[in-house]
Amino acid sequence: MLSNEVREFLKKPLIARLTVIDPNGYPHSVPLWFDVDGDDIIIISDRKTKKIDYIAANPKASLTMGGDSVEGVGYSFKGRCSNEEDPDYRWLKQMTYRYEENPQADKDIELWRTTLDMMIIRFKIDKVMKVA
Repeated sequence: MLSNEVREFLKKPLIARLTVIDPNGYPHSVPLWFDVDGDDIIIISDRKTKKIDYIAANPKASLTMGGDSVEGVGYSFKGRCSNEEDPDYRWLKQMTYRYEENPQADKDIELWRTTLDMMIIRFKIDKVMKVA
């Protein structure tokens, strides 16, 4: 599904913007960290955020990154989200190390692991569009 060009782009630790639909039909967009698992995009989240409830009610979503004056090229993805457990904190650890350096990453992992109810959002891509 993902071209080599898109895979190379997704290796960058950019901030993604996930847009889901709230119960009133309005877009709800939030900036997030992400990583890639095969052809899926993985996002970490506290279970108590609104986006988790919105995804449970309507899994359709879009995700954008790049396309600004800094990155130039960017991508917009359309797809479906599912909320999943991260029982061994694999994704919490992997993503935090992707975006932060030690010792801050170790501190944040421990803080989030012990004070939040962390899980993942799996974004299954249906369509990829290049934006500039």
